Amino acid sequence: MFLEKFSFTTKETTELVIITDKVKEFVKKSGIKEGLCVVHSTHTTAGITVSTISDPLGEKDILDEFDRLVPTRATFKHTLDTPADAAGHIKIILSGNAAMFPVKDNELVIGHSQYILFFEFDGPRDREVLVQVLGEVS
Repeated sequence: MFLEKFSFTTKETTELVIITDKVKEFVKKSGIKEGLCVVHSTHTTAGITVSTISDPLGEKDILDEFDRLVPTRATFKHTLDTPADAAGHIKIILSGNAAMFPVKDNELVIGHSQYILFFEFDGPRDREVLVQVLGEVS
C-alpha cells in the first residue's frame, strides 16, 4: 500500500484544478504493478471527479452548471459560515469527493480524454488531496 498527499492553494471562489499528472506521478512512484488508485479530497467544500476538458470553455460550462443548480445565496438554513460555504457543501454531494482507477503495469488506467479534476467550491483556500495506491508491488 502506498499513501501520499499533496497540497496546493486555490485562487478563486470556484475553480477546477487538473490533478491528473500529479496522480500519475504518485502511481509511478508507488511501485504498485497491478491494483487500484483512490484519489480523495479531505474537504467538505471541494470535490474530485473525472471529466473531459478538451474544449477550454468546458471548465467554465461545468462550473456554470454547478452555480445554476446550487446558486450561492443568503437563504441557506445552515449559516455558520458564508453562503459560498453552504453552497459548497451541497455541490460536493453532486461532484463526489473521491475517484477510483485501475492500475496496470505501474500506470494509472484512464481514458485518453479523461482528466482528474479537483473542484474548489469555497475558495480561495489551502487544499489537500490524498492518493492511495493498493495492489501488487512490482
